[in-house]
Amino acid sequence: MSITLKQRLLSFLSQGLKFGAVGALGFVVDFTVFNLLRTTVLDSADVHAGPIYAKVISTVLAILVNWLGNRYWTFSKNRQDHTAREGLEFLAVSLVGMGIGIACLWFSHYVLGYTSVLADNISGNIVGLLLGAMFRFTLYRYWVFAPSRSGAPASAGIALVSTRTGAIRLAATPER
Repeated sequence: MSITLKQRLLSFLSQGLKFGAVGALGFVVDFTVFNLLRTTVLDSADVHAGPIYAKVISTVLAILVNWLGNRYWTFSKNRQDHTAREGLEFLAVSLVGMGIGIACLWFSHYVLGYTSVLADNISGNIVGLLLGAMFRFTLYRYWVFAPSRSGAPASAGIALVSTRTGAIRLAATPER
């Protein structure tokens, strides 16, 4: 059975909204833990790299919340049979997404010199979060939870393909 463009768009929007809801919960965890640590035991007045440490800890906790939410709700129909592999792939994508957020925080805090709690939140929890979320959603949808990897019927779409040289490229997947 062929899946129509309308069905694909609705699926994309549904997953996008669920991803956003899961991400909002992860954001609450990330934001709360970051600010709690940033203003107490990891205050930059006491620990030079305190904001970075606080962001790493808060993001790791948010990654755990996000994996559970995305695995069991957002992409529940596309879960892989190999949970450990899926978890490692999710972690790899999430860590790169975390790196995007930390890079934004680092650049703002240490290069631009914006060291206030507000500036740290804008760079790490707004700019970094938005850039990281776009990256993560794309790779979760088309790699980690790709329908073609779950045993579920896949429609024509886009997949990440490893080439002979080890490079990764986007390729069209045939309709089943």
